[in-house]
Parts: sequence; C-alpha cells; structure tokens
Amino acid sequence: MTEEFETIKRLPPYVFAEVNKIKAEARKTGEDIIDLGMGNPDFPTPSYIIDKLIEASRNPKNHRYSASRGIYKLRLAVCDMYKRHYDVDLDPDSEAIVTMGIKEGLNHFVLATINKGDVVFVPNPTYPIHAYSVIIAGGDVRSIPLIAGEDFFENLMAALKQTWPKPKMIILSFPHNPTTTTVNLNFFETLVDFAIENNIYIVHDNAYADLTFDGYKAPSLLQVKGAKDIGVEFFSMSKSYSMAGFRVGFALGNKILINALSRIKSYLDYGMFQPIQIASIIALNEEYKYDVIAQMVNHYQKRRDVLIESFNNAGWHIEKPKATMFVWAKIPEQFLSVGIGSLDFSKELLTKARVAVSPGIGFGEYGDQYIRFALVENEMRIRQAAKGVKHFLSTQWGGALK
Repeated sequence: MTEEFETIKRLPPYVFAEVNKIKAEARKTGEDIIDLGMGNPDFPTPSYIIDKLIEASRNPKNHRYSASRGIYKLRLAVCDMYKRHYDVDLDPDSEAIVTMGIKEGLNHFVLATINKGDVVFVPNPTYPIHAYSVIIAGGDVRSIPLIAGEDFFENLMAALKQTWPKPKMIILSFPHNPTTTTVNLNFFETLVDFAIENNIYIVHDNAYADLTFDGYKAPSLLQVKGAKDIGVEFFSMSKSYSMAGFRVGFALGNKILINALSRIKSYLDYGMFQPIQIASIIALNEEYKYDVIAQMVNHYQKRRDVLIESFNNAGWHIEKPKATMFVWAKIPEQFLSVGIGSLDFSKELLTKARVAVSPGIGFGEYGDQYIRFALVENEMRIRQAAKGVKHFLSTQWGGALK
C-alpha cells in the first residue's frame, strides 16, 4: 500500500543527515572526529539539581501522572525568575505554562494557533523548528532575511507589503540561533509597535537568554509595554542550567495564547515526570545560591575565546559572538569564490580536517555562506580542531588564502 502523507511531503529533507552519515561512518572505522555540530550541552547538570531529583524520585507520590500545564510551584518559580531577571510580572495561573522543552512547546503552540493557510513570518536563517512547526500545522512560511549589514525591519516591511493574506504571526529568537545576532530592548519595542499596528502575534524563543558575554545582557520581549497583549516568550532550562536531557521549557505571556497551548496539551500529555519538575523548581529558586548561570557563561566564554583565537591563528578569521553557545563562521573566501556552499564545505571539513560542523544551508538559504560551530567540546579539543583546520586550509586549493 502506498500512502500519501501531505504534511510529511511538505517537510524538506534533513540537510544535517548527510554530515551525520559521514561522521558515523568515519567513527565506525575508528576515526577521531571532533564534533562541533549539534548544540548538545556537555556540561553536567549542577549537583544541587541532581540531588533534588533523586530525593523527589524516591517519593512514591511523585510516580503518578502530573499536570500537563506543569505543577503550580514550577510555574510560580519561573514567574519569580522573570521578576528577578527582567522585572516582569507574570501570573503563574494564566500567563505561564510548562512545556517539554521549547521544541515541543513551540510545535504544539503553533498547532493550537495557526490554521491551514495562515501566513507566518520567520527570519532566514533560523532554527529549523521555527519554520517547520508552521509547515506541520498547515500554515505558510514567509522568510525574512536576517543578513549581516541589512536592516531587519526594512526587510520585514518589504515582506509585509508583498504578502497576502497578511501574516498572523512572527516567530523569532534573540540571541539568535544560528547567527548569534543580538538585539537591544529598542528592537523589541519597535517589533511590538509593528505587531500591534498590524495585528500580528509575536512568538519569541528566548533559549539563549543567559548565555551572554562581554557585558552584554539579552533583553526579554516581555519587558516591553504592551508585549503581553500580542506575544508569548519561550524559555528553556537546557542551556542556562545544563539540563538539556530533562526537557524543561516554559511559555509565558499573553493569556489567550497560553490558554490555547494549555488546551491542546491537555489532550496530548500528562506533563513531565514530577521529580524533574521539582528539581527544576530548586534550580530556578536557588540559582544565585549556587551561581550556576555565571558558571555556565564562564565555561562557554572560555571555549568561544579559544575557538576564535585558535582558528584565527589557523588562517580562518571569524567574528566573535556576544551570546549563545555557537559561533557563526563565514566560509573562507577561497571556497566561496569557486562556488562551494556550506554542505559541501562541511563534508570537506569532516573528511579532511576531522571536524564536524552544521552547514548553514540547514538553517535556510541565506545561511549557505556560513557554517555553525557548537561549543560542545573542551578547550583542548577545540585547539586540536584548529590544527586540523589549519592543515586543511593550507593544503586545499593550492594553499593560497585570499
């Protein structure tokens, strides 16, 4: 029997699979691959969080079904955190919901709020699920170029004038994955004004809120007056607290939108394992006691600095990001000048330098001149990667760096 699954047909091929296949084959033969591809944090979850998880897991009362929207004390804890970090007031009953990470939460949020044929604006390049969630829901994606040196709002206004029907929503993320672009509060103020004027919902993915460097502090969308009238913000504990495998996220903001997500989740799950939620409460409430976020920032900043310095010495000049756990690197000119894009370059880097990265094309066509490094290897391994890259660059295409 041959089935036609329209939703699956609308999803593009998984670009990263090609690099992953080469990486897996190389490792089967015993090759040492330095994997800077997937943004999978390698730091252990802080011990005070693990201790609470173990304690709560021993209580049989926590072995039962939980609540799909998250237990009250966890919703209260994230609202208290937003008050401490951003001076934003949130109601834990109507303006906050717990999700199983941002990816699940965003997917179900879009399913709950986007109808077939609705138009959603998404920056390009972007984290893939921002666009794919719209496709899964039956909506139509319109790409807004997010390109260095170009005015994002000019591109946004141009897209608005050229789009019919008018967009229902814009999904974006700052600090940005993959480009590491950062914005200030004025950006969000302009965005909120634009959304209110044009009756558009804003969905902001704030996954990298805490991973900021060199004195930069990332703002929250919800700090802007009127933001809660038209917007929601997603926050994750994956990076700030090194809890990626725990899958703990939150949606915060507009009551109507939060209720829509709550309604659809009530049909789909019974919430996450309650000891994870209890451990997350402790993580949020005692973050300053254990200085956990500052430690995470310090770890990632050291890796960033080592990568930028060692790759610069290797002949690959890369801009230093002010945030995220990534480095967005333009492909060296000698490759671009002969038409080599990010997928082929990533394959070459893997086979010749034994370094795995994410090709920029996987984040959208405007990313094809770039690759993304994830800071998920220690400083020694990053320096080792730079040595392999130096040899690769010095021997490839006659060795002439332009």
